[in-house]
Amino acid sequence: MKRRRFIQTAALGALLPGRGSTQETTALRVIDTHTHFYDPSRPGGVPWPKKDTPLYRTVLPADWQVLANPLGIHETVVVEASPLVEDNQWILDLAAREKCIVGFVGNLDPNDSQFVSNLKRFAANPLFRGIRWRGDLVRLDEHHDQVCAAARLLAELGLELDVNGPPTSLPHVARLAEEVPDLRIVINHLGGAGDPQNLKPEWKENIRLVAKQPRVFMKVSGMPEQVRAEEGQAPRDTEYYLPVLEHLWECFGPDRLIYGSNWPVSDRGAAYETVFKLVSEYFQGKGQEAAQKYFWRNAKAAYQWVDRA
Repeated sequence: MKRRRFIQTAALGALLPGRGSTQETTALRVIDTHTHFYDPSRPGGVPWPKKDTPLYRTVLPADWQVLANPLGIHETVVVEASPLVEDNQWILDLAAREKCIVGFVGNLDPNDSQFVSNLKRFAANPLFRGIRWRGDLVRLDEHHDQVCAAARLLAELGLELDVNGPPTSLPHVARLAEEVPDLRIVINHLGGAGDPQNLKPEWKENIRLVAKQPRVFMKVSGMPEQVRAEEGQAPRDTEYYLPVLEHLWECFGPDRLIYGSNWPVSDRGAAYETVFKLVSEYFQGKGQEAAQKYFWRNAKAAYQWVDRA
């Protein structure tokens, strides 16, 4: 309980504007590096999210800003979940109008015969900062030459790779990082940690393995929605999440952990403000420098996003 009170006292009031904030801490910049924007009503619709689900609705920057701006969050890196090539262009067109978007992580399959031309096409836009692959796409035992060639091209173009997969994909990420050492890699959603109160030994071991690679970053995102709870009712107490947070801190340290909300998918776990509160309490408890690194400086190193302010 003493640790819990320390974290809450040191952090929450400091990071949430209008709640006992000080001049020093309200200046903290926050880059939300994981949001999704889409519009099911546009021609052709969207392949994700599925119909008849709470996520199947128009989600645009203005909707995110209503939740994020009161918390002092004004900039985001968008991550594309759709496998449709032209959905990458849709986000880039959106970003041209919406200055809150400082970077975009697209979605391109390295096994597509048009991968190289599509990647070079989108990379011409400075807001295009990388691509995301599913965990199965980094399995070097299945697509070694194609995956490595695609990864080398990303590195040559100054782009990064996001990876969204289960814990079993982490050893493959580590191997890819060894074979393409110039590539910056960002693991999404805690590497599929699952419920923090029921962490599997395999996850902890694979996290240690992949963290040995110096250009691999971990995005502390998707945390509440991995808890086994009713929709939107994940625990709101930071102490509940300490097992996963402290293991990631031990393995990645202050320089390779990155903030991301995973909004609007995060609504399945908890409200946007709660998602932010949980990590605010933890990282502010590590000190102001650690908070600065987690909330924006590490993201700059990983994504090299565009400062549009």
